[in-house]
Amino acid sequence: MKTLKDVISLKFKTSESEGVIFHGEGQQGDYITLELKKAKLVLNLNLGSNQLGSIYGHTSVMTGSLLDDHHWHSIIIERHGRNINLTLDRHMQHFRTNGEFDYLDLDYEITFGGMPFSGKPSSNSRKNFKGCMESINYNGNNITDLAKRKKLEPSNVGNLSFSCVEPHTVPVFFNATSYLEVPGRPSQDLFSVSFLFRTWNPNGLLVFSNFADDLGNVEIDINEGKVSIHINVTQVKKNRIDISS
Repeated sequence: MKTLKDVISLKFKTSESEGVIFHGEGQQGDYITLELKKAKLVLNLNLGSNQLGSIYGHTSVMTGSLLDDHHWHSIIIERHGRNINLTLDRHMQHFRTNGEFDYLDLDYEITFGGMPFSGKPSSNSRKNFKGCMESINYNGNNITDLAKRKKLEPSNVGNLSFSCVEPHTVPVFFNATSYLEVPGRPSQDLFSVSFLFRTWNPNGLLVFSNFADDLGNVEIDINEGKVSIHINVTQVKKNRIDISS
Protein backbone atom coordinates (compact mmCIF):
# COMPACT_ATOMS: atom_id res chain seq x y z
CA MET A 1 0.00 0.00 0.00
CA LYS A 2 1.85 3.03 -1.33
CA THR A 3 0.37 6.45 -0.57
CA LEU A 4 1.30 10.05 -1.28
CA LYS A 5 -1.36 11.45 1.05
CA ASP A 6 -2.60 10.17 4.40
CA VAL A 7 -5.14 11.41 6.93
CA ILE A 8 -5.32 9.60 10.26
CA SER A 9 -7.51 10.76 13.13
CA LEU A 10 -8.66 9.33 16.45
CA LYS A 11 -9.49 10.14 20.04
CA PHE A 12 -7.99 8.43 23.07
CA LYS A 13 -7.86 8.52 26.84
CA THR A 14 -5.64 6.56 29.17
CA SER A 15 -4.05 6.50 32.60
CA GLU A 16 -0.85 4.94 31.23
CA SER A 17 2.18 7.01 30.27
CA GLU A 18 3.52 4.49 27.71
CA GLY A 19 1.85 2.67 24.84
CA VAL A 20 1.72 2.28 21.05
CA ILE A 21 -1.39 3.93 19.59
CA PHE A 22 -0.85 2.68 16.04
CA HIS A 23 1.94 1.25 13.91
CA GLY A 24 2.58 0.31 10.30
CA GLU A 25 5.71 -0.73 8.40
CA GLY A 26 6.83 -1.91 4.99
CA GLN A 27 9.43 -4.20 3.45
CA GLN A 28 11.43 -1.27 2.09
CA GLY A 29 12.04 0.16 5.56
CA ASP A 30 9.13 2.62 5.61
CA TYR A 31 7.26 2.90 8.89
CA ILE A 32 4.95 5.09 10.92
CA THR A 33 4.45 4.77 14.68
CA LEU A 34 2.37 6.94 16.98
CA GLU A 35 2.91 6.26 20.67
CA LEU A 36 2.93 7.66 24.16
CA LYS A 37 6.29 8.08 25.88
CA LYS A 38 6.43 9.53 29.37
CA ALA A 39 2.86 10.80 28.82
CA LYS A 40 3.92 12.72 25.69
CA LEU A 41 2.84 12.01 22.12
CA VAL A 42 5.63 10.83 19.80
CA LEU A 43 5.30 10.35 16.04
CA ASN A 44 8.06 8.33 14.33
CA LEU A 45 7.99 8.32 10.55
CA ASN A 46 10.28 7.11 7.77
CA LEU A 47 9.38 7.47 4.10
CA GLY A 48 12.49 5.58 3.06
CA SER A 49 16.26 5.40 3.45
CA ASN A 50 18.81 3.96 1.05
CA GLN A 51 21.25 1.18 1.92
CA LEU A 52 24.29 3.42 1.40
CA GLY A 53 23.19 5.67 4.24
CA SER A 54 23.33 8.87 2.18
CA ILE A 55 19.56 9.26 2.55
CA TYR A 56 18.31 8.91 6.12
CA GLY A 57 14.57 9.28 6.37
CA HIS A 58 13.84 8.75 10.07
CA THR A 59 11.88 11.65 11.57
CA SER A 60 10.66 11.92 15.14
CA VAL A 61 8.38 14.62 16.55
CA MET A 62 7.15 14.98 20.13
CA THR A 63 4.22 17.06 21.34
CA GLY A 64 1.93 17.43 24.34
CA SER A 65 2.42 16.42 27.96
CA LEU A 66 0.50 14.82 30.83
CA LEU A 67 -1.60 12.87 28.33
CA ASP A 68 -2.15 10.07 30.86
CA ASP A 69 -4.80 12.13 32.69
CA HIS A 70 -7.69 9.85 31.58
CA HIS A 71 -9.30 12.68 29.62
CA TRP A 72 -10.18 12.50 25.93
CA HIS A 73 -7.51 13.81 23.56
CA SER A 74 -7.92 14.18 19.80
CA ILE A 75 -5.22 13.51 17.19
CA ILE A 76 -5.16 14.35 13.48
CA ILE A 77 -2.21 13.48 11.23
CA GLU A 78 -2.31 14.96 7.73
CA ARG A 79 0.48 14.05 5.33
CA HIS A 80 1.11 15.23 1.79
CA GLY A 81 4.45 13.87 0.68
CA ARG A 82 7.04 15.06 3.18
CA ASN A 83 4.79 17.78 4.62
CA ILE A 84 3.11 16.78 7.88
CA ASN A 85 0.52 18.50 10.04
CA LEU A 86 0.26 16.91 13.49
CA THR A 87 -2.70 18.24 15.50
CA LEU A 88 -3.16 17.38 19.16
CA ASP A 89 -6.22 18.85 20.88
CA ARG A 90 -6.52 21.55 18.18
CA HIS A 91 -2.85 22.56 18.53
CA MET A 92 -1.22 22.01 15.13
CA GLN A 93 2.48 21.43 14.55
CA HIS A 94 3.86 21.52 10.99
CA PHE A 95 7.09 19.82 9.92
CA ARG A 96 8.82 18.14 6.98
CA THR A 97 10.22 14.64 7.11
CA ASN A 98 13.89 13.89 6.58
CA GLY A 99 15.09 12.20 3.41
CA GLU A 100 14.06 12.66 -0.21
CA PHE A 101 11.08 10.31 -0.64
CA ASP A 102 7.42 11.34 -0.78
CA TYR A 103 5.54 8.03 -0.65
CA LEU A 104 4.77 5.94 2.43
CA ASP A 105 4.99 2.28 1.42
CA LEU A 106 3.34 0.00 4.00
CA ASP A 107 3.26 -3.62 2.87
CA TYR A 108 2.12 -5.09 6.17
CA GLU A 109 -1.00 -4.54 8.24
CA ILE A 110 -1.53 -1.36 10.19
CA THR A 111 -2.23 -2.09 13.84
CA PHE A 112 -4.04 0.09 16.36
CA GLY A 113 -3.43 -0.26 20.08
CA GLY A 114 -0.06 -1.97 19.73
CA MET A 115 2.41 -3.44 17.30
CA PRO A 116 2.95 -7.07 16.29
CA PHE A 117 6.04 -8.91 17.42
CA SER A 118 8.50 -8.75 14.52
CA GLY A 119 11.68 -9.99 16.16
CA LYS A 120 13.14 -6.50 16.03
CA PRO A 121 14.49 -5.03 19.28
CA SER A 122 12.16 -2.04 18.90
CA SER A 123 9.06 -4.24 19.06
CA ASN A 124 10.12 -5.85 22.34
CA SER A 125 10.62 -2.62 24.27
CA ARG A 126 7.30 -1.02 23.34
CA LYS A 127 4.15 -1.48 25.38
CA ASN A 128 0.70 -1.88 23.90
CA PHE A 129 -1.78 0.91 24.46
CA LYS A 130 -4.02 0.46 27.49
CA GLY A 131 -7.08 2.67 27.55
CA CYS A 132 -9.92 3.78 25.28
CA MET A 133 -10.02 4.90 21.65
CA GLU A 134 -12.88 6.14 19.53
CA SER A 135 -13.51 7.69 16.11
CA ILE A 136 -10.52 5.91 14.54
CA ASN A 137 -10.38 7.03 10.91
CA TYR A 138 -7.69 5.99 8.44
CA ASN A 139 -7.78 7.56 4.97
CA GLY A 140 -11.56 7.82 4.98
CA ASN A 141 -12.19 4.42 6.55
CA ASN A 142 -13.99 4.35 9.89
CA ILE A 143 -11.85 1.68 11.55
CA THR A 144 -13.88 1.65 14.77
CA ASP A 145 -17.13 0.92 12.94
CA LEU A 146 -15.57 -1.64 10.60
CA ALA A 147 -13.96 -3.51 13.49
CA LYS A 148 -17.20 -3.52 15.47
CA ARG A 149 -19.12 -4.94 12.50
CA LYS A 150 -16.25 -7.37 11.76
CA LYS A 151 -15.81 -5.94 8.28
CA LEU A 152 -12.02 -5.64 8.42
CA GLU A 153 -10.25 -8.22 6.27
CA PRO A 154 -7.81 -9.43 7.34
CA SER A 155 -8.09 -8.48 10.99
CA ASN A 156 -6.87 -9.81 14.29
CA VAL A 157 -8.70 -8.60 17.36
CA GLY A 158 -7.39 -9.70 20.74
CA ASN A 159 -9.04 -9.00 24.10
CA LEU A 160 -10.92 -6.02 22.72
CA SER A 161 -14.25 -4.68 23.99
CA PHE A 162 -16.37 -1.97 22.39
CA SER A 163 -16.99 -0.09 25.60
CA CYS A 164 -14.91 2.18 27.79
CA VAL A 165 -14.65 1.31 31.48
CA GLU A 166 -14.50 4.38 33.66
CA PRO A 167 -12.21 4.35 36.71
CA HIS A 168 -13.76 4.28 40.17
CA THR A 169 -11.32 6.84 41.57
CA VAL A 170 -12.62 10.35 42.27
CA PRO A 171 -10.04 13.13 41.81
CA VAL A 172 -9.87 16.12 44.15
CA PHE A 173 -8.63 19.54 43.05
CA PHE A 174 -6.83 21.79 45.53
CA ASN A 175 -6.16 25.49 45.08
CA ALA A 176 -3.72 27.61 47.08
CA THR A 177 -6.00 27.85 50.14
CA SER A 178 -7.99 24.59 50.13
CA TYR A 179 -7.32 21.44 52.15
CA LEU A 180 -9.02 18.18 53.14
CA GLU A 181 -9.09 17.12 56.80
CA VAL A 182 -10.04 13.57 57.79
CA PRO A 183 -10.31 12.02 61.28
CA GLY A 184 -7.30 10.16 62.61
CA ARG A 185 -7.11 6.73 64.25
CA PRO A 186 -5.63 7.31 67.72
CA SER A 187 -5.75 3.65 68.80
CA GLN A 188 -3.58 2.47 65.90
CA ASP A 189 0.21 2.07 66.11
CA LEU A 190 0.63 2.10 62.32
CA PHE A 191 0.54 5.19 60.12
CA SER A 192 -0.07 4.45 56.43
CA VAL A 193 -1.06 6.72 53.55
CA SER A 194 -1.07 6.32 49.76
CA PHE A 195 -2.24 8.60 46.96
CA LEU A 196 -1.58 9.76 43.41
CA PHE A 197 -1.02 13.41 42.61
CA ARG A 198 -0.23 15.69 39.70
CA THR A 199 0.82 19.32 39.87
CA TRP A 200 2.71 22.02 38.01
CA ASN A 201 3.93 23.61 41.25
CA PRO A 202 7.48 22.79 42.44
CA ASN A 203 6.62 23.40 46.11
CA GLY A 204 3.67 22.52 48.31
CA LEU A 205 2.40 20.55 51.29
CA LEU A 206 0.84 17.17 50.45
CA VAL A 207 0.12 15.52 53.81
CA PHE A 208 0.49 16.56 57.45
CA SER A 209 -0.55 14.65 60.56
CA ASN A 210 0.14 14.93 64.28
CA PHE A 211 0.80 11.74 66.21
CA ALA A 212 -1.36 10.95 69.23
CA ASP A 213 -0.26 11.93 72.75
CA ASP A 214 2.00 14.68 71.38
CA LEU A 215 4.54 12.11 70.15
CA GLY A 216 5.40 14.16 67.06
CA ASN A 217 4.17 14.55 63.51
CA VAL A 218 4.74 13.51 59.92
CA GLU A 219 4.87 15.83 56.92
CA ILE A 220 5.02 14.99 53.19
CA ASP A 221 5.71 17.87 50.84
CA ILE A 222 7.17 18.88 47.49
CA ASN A 223 10.35 20.92 47.67
CA GLU A 224 11.87 22.14 44.39
CA GLY A 225 10.11 19.37 42.49
CA LYS A 226 11.18 16.58 44.86
CA VAL A 227 8.98 14.70 47.32
CA SER A 228 10.22 14.94 50.91
CA ILE A 229 9.06 13.12 54.04
CA HIS A 230 9.76 14.64 57.46
CA ILE A 231 9.09 12.62 60.62
CA ASN A 232 9.39 14.44 63.94
CA VAL A 233 9.46 12.26 67.08
CA THR A 234 9.54 13.96 70.48
CA GLN A 235 10.37 10.90 72.64
CA VAL A 236 13.86 10.13 71.27
CA LYS A 237 17.10 12.10 71.03
CA LYS A 238 17.20 12.00 67.24
CA ASN A 239 13.85 13.63 66.87
CA ARG A 240 13.74 14.27 63.10
CA ILE A 241 14.01 11.96 60.09
CA ASP A 242 14.14 13.44 56.58
CA ILE A 243 13.68 11.43 53.37
CA SER A 244 13.79 12.98 49.91
CA SER A 245 13.49 11.59 46.38
